[in-house]
Amino acid sequence: MTAPVIPRDAGEEGLDWLDLTRAIAAGHDLPLAQVDDVLLRRGNDALLNRSAWIEGLGIAVKVATVFPGNAAQGGETLGGAVVLCSDRDGQLEAVLDFHLVTKWKTAGDSLLAATLLARPDSRNILIVGAGAQGRNLLDAYRAAFPQARFTVWNRSRAGAERFAADRPGTAIAGDLEQAVRAADIITCATMAQEPLIRGDWLGPGQHLDLVGAYTPAMREADDRAIARGRLFVDSRATTVNHIGEIMAPIASGAITADHIIADYYDLASFRRKSGDDITVFKNGGGAHLDLMVSRYILGVWQRRHG
Repeated sequence: MTAPVIPRDAGEEGLDWLDLTRAIAAGHDLPLAQVDDVLLRRGNDALLNRSAWIEGLGIAVKVATVFPGNAAQGGETLGGAVVLCSDRDGQLEAVLDFHLVTKWKTAGDSLLAATLLARPDSRNILIVGAGAQGRNLLDAYRAAFPQARFTVWNRSRAGAERFAADRPGTAIAGDLEQAVRAADIITCATMAQEPLIRGDWLGPGQHLDLVGAYTPAMREADDRAIARGRLFVDSRATTVNHIGEIMAPIASGAITADHIIADYYDLASFRRKSGDDITVFKNGGGAHLDLMVSRYILGVWQRRHG
């Protein structure tokens, strides 16, 4: 049988955010993933290959192209695909659109943590950052918190207004501190190089979801925010020595690596001790999550198309 090529839009049909969180959780019941990255460059352009192999689940290579110059011509700066192969015999099983997998992987990663760490009665959710990922996070969080009210804050008011037009019913915050203090859940998806979220703004019972920072130079929350909360990550391997959100407070002495309570390979520890806990989750991603999500998407595709 010919391996399917699953495109961005058609591949969305039948996907469900809560089903996806269950698939990610189940993936972490399997043996520890082997992962590796290869990065090639040509000037400002880059090719990143992220590979994962999970015994019993499969093999995936996520090919990501980064061409910043495309933006000047109105094109997309990111492209690529995920190649999914059988763990049994190594044969090609599917090729999935890069954007499809990245969307569902990134927002689904954060949603799993929120379903375990955020208070179930959370009603006010703040989205920090009005880009495409902020929209995906709103859609994901709405699936688990259907009664919640959403607010967006963005550096540019015009960006927040476009977001609200795309997601009717979303309020726009003018002051970030006030919006953080009023929220039950704060989810950040920005390109910030300096912290936006201050630990002094956080209060009992809040859940802070940090998505955007993915390099050693990037941060969305300050040392106090990281130190005040009960800290969880999706993967120690992709966060502790790779992402500024964790690296910087360790380097400053605000925390040690032991401040991280658990990653997804210890899901039983993803819980609150009390309703007043401040919980903090760092979404670091990784090829193993691309594999888990690609396998979920392929399963839905096969059920729909035979």
